[in-house]
Amino acid sequence: MAGMFGSVDDGVSNAASKAAFKQNLNKVYTWYTGGFLVFLIVLAILEQLGLSRSAIGISFLLATVGLYAGIGIMSRTTDAAEYYVAGRRVPALYNGMATGADWMSAASFIGMAGTLYLSGYDGLAFIMGWTGGYCLVALFLAPYMRKFGQFTIPDFLGERYGGNLPRFIGIVAAILCSFTYVVAQIYGVGLITARLVNVAFEVGIFLGLGGILVCSFLGGMRAVTWTQVAQYIILIVAYMIPVVWLSVKQTGTPIPQAIYGHQLEKVTAKEKLLASDAKELEVRAIFKDRSVALAEKLKDPSAALAADKSAATAKVADLKTANVAATEIAAAEKALNALPANETEAKAAWTKAKAAADAKAKPLNGMAPHAQQFAGDPNGDAAAQKTYDTSRRNFLALIFCLMVGTAALPHILMRYYTVPSVKEARDSVTWSLFFIFLLYFTAPALAVLVKFEVFTVLIGTPIDQLPAWVGAWNKVDPTLLSIVDVNKDGILQLNEMSIGGDIVVLATPEIGGLPYVISGLVAAGGLAAALSTADGLLLTIANALSHDLYYKIIDPNASTARRVTISKSLLLIVALCAAYVAAQKPADILFLVSAAFSFAAASFFPALVLGIFWKRANGIGASLGMIAGLGVTVFYMISNQPWLRGIFGVTAPVDLWFGILPISAGVFGVPVGIAVIVLVSLVTPAPSRKVQELVEYVRYPNLKAS
Repeated sequence: MAGMFGSVDDGVSNAASKAAFKQNLNKVYTWYTGGFLVFLIVLAILEQLGLSRSAIGISFLLATVGLYAGIGIMSRTTDAAEYYVAGRRVPALYNGMATGADWMSAASFIGMAGTLYLSGYDGLAFIMGWTGGYCLVALFLAPYMRKFGQFTIPDFLGERYGGNLPRFIGIVAAILCSFTYVVAQIYGVGLITARLVNVAFEVGIFLGLGGILVCSFLGGMRAVTWTQVAQYIILIVAYMIPVVWLSVKQTGTPIPQAIYGHQLEKVTAKEKLLASDAKELEVRAIFKDRSVALAEKLKDPSAALAADKSAATAKVADLKTANVAATEIAAAEKALNALPANETEAKAAWTKAKAAADAKAKPLNGMAPHAQQFAGDPNGDAAAQKTYDTSRRNFLALIFCLMVGTAALPHILMRYYTVPSVKEARDSVTWSLFFIFLLYFTAPALAVLVKFEVFTVLIGTPIDQLPAWVGAWNKVDPTLLSIVDVNKDGILQLNEMSIGGDIVVLATPEIGGLPYVISGLVAAGGLAAALSTADGLLLTIANALSHDLYYKIIDPNASTARRVTISKSLLLIVALCAAYVAAQKPADILFLVSAAFSFAAASFFPALVLGIFWKRANGIGASLGMIAGLGVTVFYMISNQPWLRGIFGVTAPVDLWFGILPISAGVFGVPVGIAVIVLVSLVTPAPSRKVQELVEYVRYPNLKAS
């Protein structure tokens, strides 16, 4: 097996050895899949015999991370071509599978169905955008960039546009979008590991980090590629089993995609009942009263805070005087200590609480009806029509950003440097689409099946009889799942439950009543998705620094061994920095991922596409275009995204251009980048004849390089 992952430079030059290599891969991964299924069956039997949940979780963690580590150790290398592009010998089928795993990030595996659960139709923008992006990759980028033959995206920019400036800007942009993306993956790793082995979130981050590093650190792209193939098999099995089970449980049909529409009709009918239910109206009225009270406090935060502190202090004193139970006194003291320390903190806390109360004062816990296309009403009054237009505009803008961002993500485009030929690069994109389709076609059905289960089984249940998994997830992170009996009737109403989209997939087996071993499997699948993407992202950052910055700019005479060693060292440093940022829980996974797409779209897409299809594009134009596009995107996000506004201390009023949300900031950066590249290139000297001939050679397959 070690030989399979080792170098075969002497053998891949002819068709027979390529066929033998692929046949060996087929054999190894067939045995691997069979072994994994046997492992799953054995754990299921042991659970029935009394194996504890913690032991099951630890078994999954050790087995999967140990497997990835084993592949990483067997694939260790110091050869530059192997480390950076896996020797350019990965068959299209396996590269498609590895790309699928690389792509199937924590956002796709964990967040996709959760977003669809919470936002309904609007969530389809992610599926349409991400899937459509691969069509752009196949048509405009992958085969042409493979023909250029570089190692990285900054490498391509440096060769195509000449000089170190485009390369350096590419390095900065690659690090920005990849670091933003990898923080989201490591956050997902911490979330999953914490649930899997019942440790603190921060500890879970560093446990998962070990699995990330042992693959990419030792063998670079070669280790990452073969690990990602193994990870894809785990994640797709883990995703499909619970959703098929829910489909059978609810409808008797094992094809969830086929019964999606039927269950959606039932969910829509249940939504109408819940919207007018007397108990739900009672809960919503309580939250509306809370919102009104908080609005009054916000009129004069200083006076309101002083009154709250005075009342809380008096309550503690009265309880002590009355000689009540120590627990009551402790609770009152805790409430006193929990009050904001000053007016600024009070204003921030009450503003946040008011927004939450406003959402919960709406029908369906603030969620839009699942089948409703856009908010508002195109046939309603002026306000409803404006809301509808803005909602539709944001839907289309997000699709655009995700499509263009997908086509420009450095860690995805790097994958097409690993195949043997231009033809296999194009075939690889087709396989990538197929493997991604398996999950994306299932996510909408999963969201509807889970929502049906929550609406019909969970809602209306006595709170003291709720399933154990509810309390278990509340311990992992109360922001992910919490229940408060607002109207004190002892029965769970929909608006009394707060659920985060990030746990919908992870909790699906427990929601469906499956054995815990399936919950462990889903967690292992989510871990595989997060680890596979984190591996590729960390490698992208480390390679940009070691190959493009150090070797191409600082020390062109550096030896291969030195370059690879520096890459490994930088990979470790970047991983630790990303883990530290993720431990702060900076923002939700989906925003971080979407921000990375906008960054990639605005900085890379114009320069890459124009660099391939317009030979007049030059280095100064590309450099200024990347700076302008990325600058506009970053400015818009910092000005309007709540978390970033807080980080950078922005106090100016939010100013949304055309009502577009900051998650889609790239919709402004991309056209700015294209315009700047075109205009600057037209008024500055054209590229050298050699560069123009290279562009023609890459675009037209029958031309020979001069």
